[in-house]
Amino acid sequence: MSNRDEQKFIPAFIPTDNSLDKAWILVLAGKRMLVKKTGEKVSIPEKIDLDKLITDYEEAEYLGKYDSHECYCLGLTEMPEDNGDIISIDLMELTERSGDPELFILAGTANHILHWNRINQYCGRCGNKMVRKEGERARTCPICKNIVYPRISPAVITAIFKGDQILLAHNRNFKEGRYSLIAGYVEPGETLEQTVEREIQEEVGIKVKNVRYFRSQPWPFPDALMTAFTAQYESGDITVDNEEITDAGWYNADNLPDIPSTDSVAGKLIRWYRDQHKQ
Repeated sequence: MSNRDEQKFIPAFIPTDNSLDKAWILVLAGKRMLVKKTGEKVSIPEKIDLDKLITDYEEAEYLGKYDSHECYCLGLTEMPEDNGDIISIDLMELTERSGDPELFILAGTANHILHWNRINQYCGRCGNKMVRKEGERARTCPICKNIVYPRISPAVITAIFKGDQILLAHNRNFKEGRYSLIAGYVEPGETLEQTVEREIQEEVGIKVKNVRYFRSQPWPFPDALMTAFTAQYESGDITVDNEEITDAGWYNADNLPDIPSTDSVAGKLIRWYRDQHKQ
């Protein structure tokens, strides 16, 4: 079931060209980012495009290469006002506005790294100011030598099948009418498969079997690595927990509710099911 995407974005820590002049700069404040209007689409701006808005690049973090473009990210506390062709958009609009779904992973990586920087300004061991560590993506304390690497939180998401039906659920944090798959974070001491079984039991009250790997995806909001699985219904009646999940049910491929976009592995997995079963 897994497949390998052609990859435009190659993450890296050490730049091949130290000049920012022709680099793409991903500027984020919260969940908004600066983009350049190019006709009806938007693109990632180069440094020259931002000269009227950004003067200090000392805190810019290298991300890697996207095609031939060196890429950096920079975090702001407030997003500047739109200036000519430079405007701000929500990160979740990037695929639709740019027409390039792979930019979503690039922007998500920027969000991940900037979040990690923000929460590791001071040492969690002694409280001293942290600094960048030479030679690798890490922050270190010059006093106690504590080293902190970017956090990656493993999570699972599962498509549950019962015959030719799929279980979809509404999380209370979703917009009205949006349904997706059951997901959750891995607890200490668990395997990924055990997490699948536990989360499904806790959130919708059923048991599953035949848990199989589908694919994985970085989900850097702020720092998850999402591993997708499929599973077969074994027993039990749907009983939602009413904490995270407020509604759930079995759906046919030709009668799906509003589902996530293909930016997410959930959207990809649900569409894979639909394509396998739709009449």
